[in-house]
Amino acid sequence: HRHLCEFTGLDFEMAIDEHYYEVLRMIDGCFTAIFDGLNSRYAAEIEAVQRQYPFEPFKYRPSGQNLVIQFQEGIAMLRESGVEIGDFDDLDTESERKLGELVKAKYDTDFFLMPRYPSAIRPFYTMPDPEDPRYSNSFDVFMRGEEILSGAQRVHDMKILEEKIKALGIEVETVRDYIDAFKFGAPPHGGCGVGLERVVMLFLSVGNIRETSMFPRDPNRLTP
Repeated sequence: HRHLCEFTGLDFEMAIDEHYYEVLRMIDGCFTAIFDGLNSRYAAEIEAVQRQYPFEPFKYRPSGQNLVIQFQEGIAMLRESGVEIGDFDDLDTESERKLGELVKAKYDTDFFLMPRYPSAIRPFYTMPDPEDPRYSNSFDVFMRGEEILSGAQRVHDMKILEEKIKALGIEVETVRDYIDAFKFGAPPHGGCGVGLERVVMLFLSVGNIRETSMFPRDPNRLTP
């Protein structure tokens, strides 16, 4: 219900001065501005959609105040509710939805950011947590209990990058061009990618991403 073969993507990368939470703050401010803009500029259109597809208004906090919970806290909340999940397990769709329900009940928000995912479930170019390399400087962001984006601080150090690649059993030479891109140095940086149709789907709670695309492309639909 939430995947398309073609989608409108919003991606960004930014330099980090001190900590990768700077990326989280950018995302916080960006999405708060998007949500505020939708509510202020398109109130009539949102009301029209709500008449056809009744839904509860999307709840979020002012910029800089949106909820941030650590991955470990999310796992703890799921376990307390009876979900069987390991310390380093990724969240499946059902677990994400359950966590969204728990967050809404406890914090009264539909929008939250969750950093510090386990390194084992992130790509090789994700920067490890300097205090515990079992975790990473990465994050997911959620609306109504569904992930809308994944992001992280990227590894900008060639030595660390090669070590991570080798640890995964990947032939270094097969990704040499990527590694060489950092040969002359790169600042600490991070970013994310988001599908805007999914954001609209969850903001309006319409249930299926095909309702938010003029010409949805999926494995079973190519035209029009």
